[in-house]
Amino acid sequence: MRILICIPCLLTGGTEIQTLNLVRALVQGGHHVITVCYFEHSDGMVAQYLHAGSHVVCLQPEGKRIGGWKGILFLYKGLKQVLKTERPDAAHVQYMAPGAIPIFLLRLLGMKNIIATAHTAADIYPNLKLIHFVQKHCVRAFTCITELAERSFFSTAQLYSGTLPLKKRNHFTIYNTLPSYIHLREQSRNFDKEVLTLGVVSRLERIKGMDLVVPAFASAKEKYPAIRLLIVGDGSLKEKMQEQARHYGLESCIGWKGRQEQEQLEALYDKIDILLMPSRSEGFGLTAIEGMARGCVTVASHTGGLPEVVEDGEIGLLHRPEDIGDMTEKLVYLLSDKKRMERFSEKARRYVRKFSFGQYADAFCDLYQRIF
Repeated sequence: MRILICIPCLLTGGTEIQTLNLVRALVQGGHHVITVCYFEHSDGMVAQYLHAGSHVVCLQPEGKRIGGWKGILFLYKGLKQVLKTERPDAAHVQYMAPGAIPIFLLRLLGMKNIIATAHTAADIYPNLKLIHFVQKHCVRAFTCITELAERSFFSTAQLYSGTLPLKKRNHFTIYNTLPSYIHLREQSRNFDKEVLTLGVVSRLERIKGMDLVVPAFASAKEKYPAIRLLIVGDGSLKEKMQEQARHYGLESCIGWKGRQEQEQLEALYDKIDILLMPSRSEGFGLTAIEGMARGCVTVASHTGGLPEVVEDGEIGLLHRPEDIGDMTEKLVYLLSDKKRMERFSEKARRYVRKFSFGQYADAFCDLYQRIF
């Protein structure tokens, strides 16, 4: 089958990484994949899609975003040309942005076999009636990345299984998968050491709660002076976080690694004992499963898809969103008992197998086979 993957941009983000996994799964299943990117793209990410076996078409060579009616006309002409040239049997629209317009344009251009995937919960979509219209009238299947996200769209949710009966229009949850650059750690982590490291692997932005990290670290350090903080990533809050570090007198206790290539992340997760994810919004929590695969103990915000990915009290700990005090309490609870940290780490390494690439690939390839 010839499958057209439609995505707004090809940059280094969770949506692009999971779409890359989808490409790998479909190519592995024997399909011919064409990826069309509407706007922004990086040479590195395009190269990864090519390496995964997809043909890539970038509609906007300069990588600039076009808005308004000009953007709609641009998309119409671009998709029309791609359909004419590539003649796909089906289209898989990622993120639906901008405004589900690609889905409507594909239908207008005669494409009937469409799947859509939402990479976040419904809170970022101002008009759920539009989503319901798309699901009922425009796509064969609508997939979400967590059951919580699916319920936020449709009030009900079900994990996809090959035994589920298919209707003319469907919606399911298919979990994201562990990226290929992170491998499941085979040996146990050692927490019986003098210095334990807290860490973040994130864009340093407000939506990721990065302004909360240094104050929480400072509070925990009052009780456990030997701990350190490792910050992997870059963003608009870096200067503010460095100013916070100076304010608390913690410059010598914090390592700044900046933005790292994907191939470097596994070794950096191995340096982090407690992984912090104090996000204000999080569709899935890819960083959480990456860290858990390497045996990190995760302390995350109770928001978005994180409660489903990080089972509170079993796999990791959740704190109230934007609550530095609650985050500190969770850190102190872990730091006070290294055996407890070992138990969380071992459970996380076993639990994360549910996000294996094999299960992910089987689910999507089976869905395609049954629908189309």
